[in-house]
Amino acid sequence: MFIQTEQTPNPSTLKFLPGRVVIDKGTVDFASAEAGNVSPLAKRLFAIEGVERVFLGSDFVTVTKAADRDWQVMKPSILGGIMEHYTSGEPVVLDQGATGDASADDDEVVAQIKELLETRVRPAVAQDGGDIIFQDFRDGVVYLHMQGSCSGCPSSTATLKMGIENLLKHYVPEVVEVQAAQ
Repeated sequence: MFIQTEQTPNPSTLKFLPGRVVIDKGTVDFASAEAGNVSPLAKRLFAIEGVERVFLGSDFVTVTKAADRDWQVMKPSILGGIMEHYTSGEPVVLDQGATGDASADDDEVVAQIKELLETRVRPAVAQDGGDIIFQDFRDGVVYLHMQGSCSGCPSSTATLKMGIENLLKHYVPEVVEVQAAQ
């Protein structure tokens, strides 16, 4: 098994591409080892000293390291953990829930925002090892939750303001601003 690695805009994260499907639909973000207990893969990665966050995408795994750790030391252990997982035959996630899809309850504006995020934004941020999830729309403000390499990335504010905000304002006149959800 050959696993490729890619740098992300966030220096604390690396994107690992195992060359096969990681999860079938959506994304899953594990912000702690406890949260990762529902994923044999995340559990294995959190056992590596210095791993602080694990994010699973369709065909990639993004790992966030502690600030005082070095990728040169951690990377071989992470590659080994991913390989071990795939040779074990265990599922990646034991019970995978649905993620940010438009629901029948969404009004027309929210449905349009979600559609733009799904078709234009999420594929772009997935290339950098992250994801952006719609959280809310109220009083003209779109609230988005950033995951994976996007979470804590130095350029995430610029991505939100100059990229996503401009796109949404262009296509959805009701959008006044985009903010990161707290």
